[in-house]
Amino acid sequence: MALFLYKATDADGKVVSASLESDDEAAAVARIQKMGLIPIRVTPAGKQPRISGWAALDPVKYLNRRITGKDVMLFTQDLASLLGAGLPVDRALSILVGVSEREAMQATVADILKMVQGGAYLSDALAKYPRIFSEFYVNMVRAGEAGGVLEDVLGRLGTHLQSAQDLADFIKSAMVYPIFLVTVSGISIIILMTYVMPKFTVLFADMGATIPWSTKLLLQGSDLLRNFWWLLLAISAAAVFLAERYRRTPRGRRRIDQWKLRLFLVGDLVRKMETARFARTLGTLTRSGVPILQGLDLVRKVLGNQVFARSMEQVRLKVKEGDRLAPSLAQAGLFPSLALQMITVGEETGRLEEMLFRIADNYEKALTMAVKRFTSLIEPVMILAMAIVVGFIVISMLMAIFSMNELPF
Repeated sequence: MALFLYKATDADGKVVSASLESDDEAAAVARIQKMGLIPIRVTPAGKQPRISGWAALDPVKYLNRRITGKDVMLFTQDLASLLGAGLPVDRALSILVGVSEREAMQATVADILKMVQGGAYLSDALAKYPRIFSEFYVNMVRAGEAGGVLEDVLGRLGTHLQSAQDLADFIKSAMVYPIFLVTVSGISIIILMTYVMPKFTVLFADMGATIPWSTKLLLQGSDLLRNFWWLLLAISAAAVFLAERYRRTPRGRRRIDQWKLRLFLVGDLVRKMETARFARTLGTLTRSGVPILQGLDLVRKVLGNQVFARSMEQVRLKVKEGDRLAPSLAQAGLFPSLALQMITVGEETGRLEEMLFRIADNYEKALTMAVKRFTSLIEPVMILAMAIVVGFIVISMLMAIFSMNELPF
């Protein structure tokens, strides 16, 4: 028996939050329904969202001031659950206003509810918030409304967002330890250069020793870091600012994304990530009734790498002219051959949607393994680099100390 936390609504629309023990999630949902409640969200007690980073310092203020992708995912899944229970859209939205724990999300849902009650379509109301609900999201909802399958589309959309969120969370968690190593290494070297090295500077000056070139280099670096730290900090800040401005330009973004694809190991990770994102997004769109040409246009806006995104324009033109999807993608020269072969099989057998989801599953698994290999490789490399730097400092100091034995007394 496992403990599950749930949110549900009763016949009057009142939201109930409680917990219960059950064998699995399906059994928990069945028990909630037997109690006369409509389940909105059921999660294992050990898998509740956690607040990390600076949010832990002031969680209330942080949570209420912004809307994250996880909020949109939960909103989508909750709305799909309520519509699946037979509630109309406006009634479901009125319940969700009180479900979200963020004030910003509550205000957004309340405004969407107001527009829907005024006669607007849900998709049009969502389109008023382009920073929260992407064009891909809005078009998915619009396709569901047009086909009368809004509940099913929201369910697929929730699954899509969940997969994307899980992948992003895994990559972020995998990079925590390497970032920690870089931080600790940098702090250690700064302490050595600003606190330990000056002690030797005074010693060597008093003894009048002729010190080795490596020690002189370290002492000069220590003086520079201690006396002109503000200048180095200003130069670093300016470099980061200019690099970020360049990255935000279309040309800079494209150049950086091209460079990422050429990097050892990183390029393979990017290809796997974009292939999985392309396949899952296009599969979700086509299964929801979105035409292939419109789907390719939406996929272009979802892809993170601009090289892949720009290739979608040419692919769309080729498909519009009558070419098949697989040969059009092959001409871009970006997608793995296995993915292209699977798309070819899907087109020939009429099972393109199924093949796209298989590609997404395969490459998300491959990406997970590649990230694990990447982090397992980078960790010893970073430790070795730190050891070399610290070893160079220690050996340089020892060489200078040994040189004192040659001084006449």
